[in-house]
Amino acid sequence: MDFTLTEAQQDLASLTRRILTDKVTPDMLGSHGSGGFDAPLWTALAQAGVVDAALPQSVGGGGFGLLEQCSVLAEIGRAVAPVPYLTSVVLGAAAVAEFGDGRLAERWVVPVLRGDHVLAVALPDYGVPCGFTAEADGDGWRLTGAQTAVPFGAFAHGFLVEAAIDGGRQVFLLDADSVTVSPQRTVDHADAALVELSGAKATVSLGDIGEWLRLRGTIGVCAQQLGVVERALELTAAYARERKQFGHLIGSFQAVRQRLADAYVDVEAVRLTLWQAAWRLSEGLPAAEEVATAKFWAAEAGHRVAHTAVHVHGGGGIDVDHTLHRYFVAAKRLEFTLGGATAQLRGLGDLLAADPA
Repeated sequence: MDFTLTEAQQDLASLTRRILTDKVTPDMLGSHGSGGFDAPLWTALAQAGVVDAALPQSVGGGGFGLLEQCSVLAEIGRAVAPVPYLTSVVLGAAAVAEFGDGRLAERWVVPVLRGDHVLAVALPDYGVPCGFTAEADGDGWRLTGAQTAVPFGAFAHGFLVEAAIDGGRQVFLLDADSVTVSPQRTVDHADAALVELSGAKATVSLGDIGEWLRLRGTIGVCAQQLGVVERALELTAAYARERKQFGHLIGSFQAVRQRLADAYVDVEAVRLTLWQAAWRLSEGLPAAEEVATAKFWAAEAGHRVAHTAVHVHGGGGIDVDHTLHRYFVAAKRLEFTLGGATAQLRGLGDLLAADPA
């Protein structure tokens, strides 16, 4: 494959970076563990054409796809920007555009494109049973169950929920009014929610698309993690060039140079495996192994780079008010989203056992 970014990817990434650099400030992000969604920033991205650019033209988008979405997510990771691009665009709106009809697109996708609505996805990690069950009921289904820590669930206007039904699984589309939402605070933000359903009526099923969502969601997490660790390493290298200890720049110490060199290799491993998996998925090729490999590196390397950044920064690195700490907690959250490194290794083992070739 050709790892060169397309012109569309470069342009979209550049536009996203300019907007986020201008608007994402420490004051806007608020104190550690607060916020988690910046509605004005979400609207600004929509007005600039970032939100709709990588969605099909059939639903009013710019016609680009997964690779361009990953470029946007990497910039969101670099800025640790609190916007629901992954859940609302890469997963929610893209799924409705792919598996829904014009009526559903008008109802759910168009408000997202305008930056007015947020979509959340209640999707269990790899190997974890569905938290919801569905039973046929007249012209629809009745859903019961719960899932905790649903990203951006506290601010969502609609939910895609995967539920077990008749020995299989289906993904249902629900209005927030039919869902019981209890806001939760995760390691870095207060954007998640405990989502509970007690016989909620659903009339829209997008079919058995849980794996479709999970593969794209995992790739999206990897793309965002790339931005997080890339920027964390940049901040750490800059600090090592300025901070003096014992009369010398700490960047001149062999142990520090080695840690930074290892972190650089880790960042490049995340980059390489991400784009390989994203390209295969965008081309419609089998990509489950590549996606699991990318997530393994996003988790394992993300962990190492985040800890290296904190260690090199010393006491400042563990200060929750320090800029770097935002990258540390973002990396830790993304490390475990949709399954950590151990879960990915198990998944790879299952894939290889099923198809040794």
